Amino acid sequence: MADPPTLDRAFQFVMRQLVETGQAPHYSQLATELECSIEEGRQTLHELMAAATAGGGPAWVHPGTDWIASFCPFSNLPTQYRITVEGQQKWFGQ
Repeated sequence: MADPPTLDRAFQFVMRQLVETGQAPHYSQLATELECSIEEGRQTLHELMAAATAGGGPAWVHPGTDWIASFCPFSNLPTQYRITVEGQQKWFGQ
């Protein structure tokens, strides 16, 4: 089980990737960032998603996968809620 500082680092990495690229990272990228095995990265991702949801911010993986579908307030899948900042539209809202 990931400790709170690791979950904090994972949260920051996921949010940073979403803001910078408009796409959520894969758990293998999370593993690289956290300097852990790919399996530990996958497990940490699921723990992060559970913690985010328990904290009131909905987050989930695409059903049957380990891929981030949505991480509050962003959607990794296109939605009717387009977010534009300074003329760039690379984000979708939940």
